[in-house]
Amino acid sequence: MIELIPAIDIIDGKCVRLTKGDYGTKKVYSNDPAAIAQDFEQQGFKRLHVVDLDGAKSKHVVNDATLKRITSQTRLKVDFGGGLKTQEDLEKAFSAGAAMVTIGSIAVTAPQLYLEWLQTYGADRLVLGADVRNGKVSINGWQEESCIELPEFLTQYMQAGTRNVLCTEISRDGMLQGPAVELYKTLRKAYPTCHLIASGGVSSLQDIIHLDQAGIPAVVFGKAIYEGRIDTKELLTLFPQDN
Repeated sequence: MIELIPAIDIIDGKCVRLTKGDYGTKKVYSNDPAAIAQDFEQQGFKRLHVVDLDGAKSKHVVNDATLKRITSQTRLKVDFGGGLKTQEDLEKAFSAGAAMVTIGSIAVTAPQLYLEWLQTYGADRLVLGADVRNGKVSINGWQEESCIELPEFLTQYMQAGTRNVLCTEISRDGMLQGPAVELYKTLRKAYPTCHLIASGGVSSLQDIIHLDQAGIPAVVFGKAIYEGRIDTKELLTLFPQDN
C-alpha cells in the first residue's frame, strides 16, 4: 500500500506553495505550519515532508526553529530538506527533530560528501533528492540545472547503498495536472529495491490510486490538499497508514 506523505513548504516561517519552484508564485496557506502538521497527524497521516524554501534559496538551513515546533508538537516522522549543504546543517535538522533529511544539491555538486554522510548517518536517515527538469537534475531550490542525467545520478548512488529517493518532476510541481506516472514506473522497474517517493503534480485521489496501482511505494503531495481537491478522510480510508 502506498505511503502518503503530505508536504509543508516554508518561507518566512509560513506554510506556502510554489508553482514549478518559482518563488514569484508563492501562495501562503497558513501562518502556523505546526498547526497544519498537528491537523495532518489528527487526520491519520504518519509522515510529513518539510521543505525549507528559504534554506534552499540561501544554501543553508534557515527554518530549523519552525521544524522544531512541528516535531515537538506532533509524533509525525518528518523528513526535512532545503539548504542542507554542510555537516552543521544536518546536525541542525536532526537536533530540531527531523527523522530523515533530504539531500539533493550536494549529491550533485559534492558527491564524496554525500557518500560520507550516507556512511555516517546510514541509508535509513537520508533521502536522495532527485529533482528533474528536462531529464536533468536541478539543484539549489530548482534555480539551477545541472548537466547530470537522472539515470546516471540514481545509478551511482543506488550502487553506493542509497535506499530512499524523492523524485520530483519539476514541470508538474504545483500544476495540479497529474504526476509523471510513466517516469516513476520506469524508475521503479530500473531500481526495484528503491523506496521511491513520487512528487509533483498530484491533483486528485485518482492520481494517488494510479501511483499505487503502478507499484510506487510512496507519494508526496501538498497543493491538492490545501486547495481542497482531495478529501483526506476518503484518502485515508482507502489507504490507511500504519504506525
